[in-house]
Order: sequence, then structure tokens, then C-alpha cells
Amino acid sequence: MSSRNLAKNTAFYSIALAAQKVLSFIYFIFLARAIGVESQGQFSFALSFTAIFAMFLDLGLTQILIRESAKNKDCAESQLANVIGFKLLCSLVIYGFIVFLVNLMGYPELTKQLVYISGFVMLLDSFSLSVYGIIRGHHNLLFESIGTVLNQLVVLVVGLIGLWLGWGLRMLMAVYLLASLVNFLWAAYNLRASFGIKIISRLDWRVIRQLLILSIPFAVAGIFNRIFSSIDVVLLSKLAGDWAVGIYSVAFKAAFALQFLALAFSASLYPAFSNYFTHSKESLSKLFTKSMYWLIFASLPLAGGVIAIADKVIGGIFGEKYLPSVEPLQILMASMVFVFLCFPIGALLNACNRQTRNTVNLGIVAVFSFITNLILIPLWGYNGSALANLMSYGLLFVLGISVVGQITSYDKKFLSVSFLKALLACCIMYLVVAFFKESIHFVILIPIGALIYLSLSYLMGLFSIRSIKDFSKEFIR
Repeated sequence: MSSRNLAKNTAFYSIALAAQKVLSFIYFIFLARAIGVESQGQFSFALSFTAIFAMFLDLGLTQILIRESAKNKDCAESQLANVIGFKLLCSLVIYGFIVFLVNLMGYPELTKQLVYISGFVMLLDSFSLSVYGIIRGHHNLLFESIGTVLNQLVVLVVGLIGLWLGWGLRMLMAVYLLASLVNFLWAAYNLRASFGIKIISRLDWRVIRQLLILSIPFAVAGIFNRIFSSIDVVLLSKLAGDWAVGIYSVAFKAAFALQFLALAFSASLYPAFSNYFTHSKESLSKLFTKSMYWLIFASLPLAGGVIAIADKVIGGIFGEKYLPSVEPLQILMASMVFVFLCFPIGALLNACNRQTRNTVNLGIVAVFSFITNLILIPLWGYNGSALANLMSYGLLFVLGISVVGQITSYDKKFLSVSFLKALLACCIMYLVVAFFKESIHFVILIPIGALIYLSLSYLMGLFSIRSIKDFSKEFIR
């Protein structure tokens, strides 16, 4: 792939992710305000519960489709056909297990029906993922970028119409099914129209076995990641009830609305890490240090600012009935610093042949998250889930950064001093924002807080105009 095409693909997908997150958050606000806390809890549980099983259906096969179709485009249609056939077969088993499990857990009829619909959403999304995998193998992210935004637009537009008409939860969940169907049809059409590949089903067990063997590392990592990202809501639903899930889901959505910035940032760094690991260890060290520095610089004021005005944000955006979400939001924002820093650490490990260690780390954290949620939810409810999230991301950071030192000798002293300076600037900003939040609207306080933080950071030598220009050039290059 040429540098120009790589840049275009990165730009397309980054913009699409940003747009998808914005549209998703807007719809979530309207949905949460309209259906209430308990119904929001049922809705969030259904989506999180089925999301756990998505990786058991894909098993990392999409990553193999991307890699193998990029190597040999002539085999793409045959490999996709076998993956489709395998997924169709597995869909019957996995969907049946979802139905069996949600009935075994004794949930109310409405919750079970939401899970049934959400299960079909998960199945359709998995097939779309494989189709887009072949398209990615042809070095094209434009269609997937459009599909990502199209999916969320359908949810937003049809969902808002449904809320206006007073649809029930089943119909509102069916909106997600419609959006997934539109996304799948869009992916299938472009695969046929642009690359001449038809979606057919085939079961050649020799081919499937080869693909499954290759996908094992991706499958294990994906399963651990899915468990880690969804188990808190599932356990909270069973141990504390729908109301607690509704409160926690609002806090979680508000806290993680901007994490895509760090994700896109680290995804852009991945090829550079790979290249420097092979050709320039010194450049690898410098780029990793700079990346961690700028993510520290960005994540601390983001976390501190939201913690300061959390009550105003929740009350002003979601309504007073969601005010109990303030405490879990503040706890989750504290974990945001670890979340941001874990992205480049994970990218570095994967780029430098430490993907197995990264998978082991995810496995350890997934088990730790499960145990801490089991312990803390009975004690503190949704706040317990938030604390478990903070501790889990803290553990993931510790496990990851301990391996980084074996790969490259980054500047620990520089990062430590920079962290303390940024933390001091952040604390001063926090005090000012917290003092004035009762007299100044939080929307106005956001740019004021940012200006205070940037001014203090500049005075403490945390950045200069030249340092920003230098890193921008390095990042773009």
C-alpha cells in the first residue's frame, strides 16, 4: 500500500470512528432520558451480554482474512465462503447457548426478549466484520468507514423517530437490528461491486482448520478482551439489578466517550513502532516516550476536568434521575489516564513481537476484573464496578509497562517529572473549576479550565510551540 493510500485510509477510518462515537453518544442521551434508569439497565445488559459471545463466533478469523487476502487476493472468495459457512454453523450453537443461558439465569421475559433481538444484532455484525475483513485485505477502509457511520445514522434517525412515537424497548432494540442489516448489505454490495467477490457459503474443513489454527492467538486475545470489557455490566445486572446497570451505563458511556482519540492515536503509531523496532531502536525509544508524554498531557486534564464538573454534566445532559451516576463517573474518569496509556503500550507490544505476552496480560486482567467485580459489587454496587474497572486498567498498565523496558529503554525520569508537573497543573485547574462550577455553566467552564491548564503547563515548561510542531511532523510522517 502506498503512503498516500495508507494516510487516506487512516484519515477515513479515524473520522468515521469520531463521527460514530458522537452520533452514538447523542442517541444514548435521548434514549437514557426517554426510557428511564431501569429500562436503560435492561437495554445495556442485553447489548453487553450478547457482546461477550461475539468473539466466540469470530474466533479471530477476521484478522486472518485481512492478512491472507492481502497476501493472495485470488484466495479471498474461497476463504470468505468457508468462514461464512463456519459462522453459519456456529451461529446456531452460539445463539442457542445465549437463549439457554439467559433463561437459566432467570431474567424477566422482557429482558430475555431484548437479549434475543440483541443476539441477532451480534450475529449480523459478525458477518459484516468478516466481509469488511476481505475489503481491508484489498487496502480499502473507505467502505467500512461509510458503513460505520451509516450504521449509527440509522440507529440515530430511526431511534429518534421511535422515541417520538413512544416505541417500547423491543422495537427500540430492533432499530439496532435494522442498522446492522443495512451495514451488512452495504458491505456485501461493495464487496461484489468493487472487488467481484460474492458472498457464498462453503464448508471445506481442510481450509477451515488451517484458518482456525492461524487465528488462535487472535481468538484468545479477543475473548479475553470481550470478557474484560463486558463482564462488569453482566455481573452488575445479576448481583445488583437493572437500576444499578442503568446508573452505571450512563457513567460508563460518559467516561469512555472520548477514548477513541487514544485508540486512533495508537493505531497510527503501530506501523511506526513496527518499522523502528526493525530499523532504529533509538527512534523507537524516542517515539514511545513522546507518545506516552502527550497522552499523559491530554488524559490528566480530561479526567480532572470531568471529575470536577461530573454532577453538572450528569444532571445537565441526562437529567436529575441519573445523578447517582456522578460517583461512578468520577471513579471511571480516574481510570481514563490508565486507559489512554494502555493503548500505546499495547500497540508497542504487538508491534515488537510481544503479542503473546500482551494476550497473557489481557487474560490476567480479565480474570482479575471478574473476581474484583464479584467482590466489590455486593459491597458497593455500581461504585464497586467502577472501582473494579479502575483497578483492572491500573493492573493492565503495570503489566504492560513492565514489558516495555525489555523492548526499549524509554526515558522514565522525563515521563515521571512530566507526570508530576501535569498533575500539579491539573490539580490547580480542578480547584478553580470546582470553585466556580456553581456560578458558571459547565459548558463555559470547559474552555476556561483548558486555558488554565495550558497556561500553567506552558509556564512549567511542559510544552512549547516548537515541541508541538516537532511531534506533529513526526506523527504525520
